[in-house]
Amino acid sequence: MILAPMQGLTEVLMRRVYEECFPGAFQTAVAPFISLTHGPLNNLTKMADVMPDNNRGAMSVVPQILGKEPDEFVQVAERLSEWGYREVNWNMGCPMRMVAAKHRGSGLLPYPDEVRAILDRVVPRLSMALSVKVRLGLKSSDEIFKIVEVLNDYPIQSVTIHPRLGRQQYTGVPDMDTFGQVLPLVKHPVVYNGDICTRNDAIRIRTKYPQVADLMIGRGVFYRPTLPLEIASNSNAAESYPPAARHFIGRLMEEIDRCIPSEESRIRKKKEYWCLLWKSLPISEIQARGVLRERNLQAVDNLIAKYTQ
Repeated sequence: MILAPMQGLTEVLMRRVYEECFPGAFQTAVAPFISLTHGPLNNLTKMADVMPDNNRGAMSVVPQILGKEPDEFVQVAERLSEWGYREVNWNMGCPMRMVAAKHRGSGLLPYPDEVRAILDRVVPRLSMALSVKVRLGLKSSDEIFKIVEVLNDYPIQSVTIHPRLGRQQYTGVPDMDTFGQVLPLVKHPVVYNGDICTRNDAIRIRTKYPQVADLMIGRGVFYRPTLPLEIASNSNAAESYPPAARHFIGRLMEEIDRCIPSEESRIRKKKEYWCLLWKSLPISEIQARGVLRERNLQAVDNLIAKYTQ
């Protein structure tokens, strides 16, 4: 199973804590994207999340690149190759409107000729494997079929498909009908990503689509931190689940305190995680919202500690 890239959430801080609490749960993590814009490419701060010294664990990491500039793509990939990485993932799924509007992320999906032109300039120059992560389209699920035709012409390591449109963001339901139609057309291994929040979700995908090579899990691992272990062991882990979730949340909050110097930033980061993590606890939404209303770090910590005891 693969940990999904979630900007600001599945970064190295979270990956370290998760691997400590649940060793072996994920074999691989695709790291949140490195943007080819927003600052010079030689700024190592921009790539700190995938620097080798920060990622020495059993969970292998695949860096991800967001952008459409071939020369810059290769430049970043070369640095990653020097650091020992053997695969890089191209983000063609990011649904953020400001990203898509600039033909980046899911904004590339309506333009298969542009995707082909980029691959023509990137693939021959790469010294590492290339995988891609896509949605079904930006505005129409028909877009994926032409994109797959393009991808089939290149040596792609794997294609991760999230069966939503970019304009959906994370709302609505995955379009499984279109996913089922496109799956046999892809010549590369396909990874399924989208709304795997329970063991039954994983069973349903694997049963209906046995061609799927692997599963990628994002929000589900925050809703139920033991989920990958439950899927792997074919068990609900009902007894170990609540204390394991509480321990994971506690360690994550400790790591935020250790790694983030600014009190304001620590409050913001803890609330960002809490928006998802509270669902793993036997508390109400009203109680969870109480944490989000607090503006004082100590008050935030006290409430989180109360609910995770």
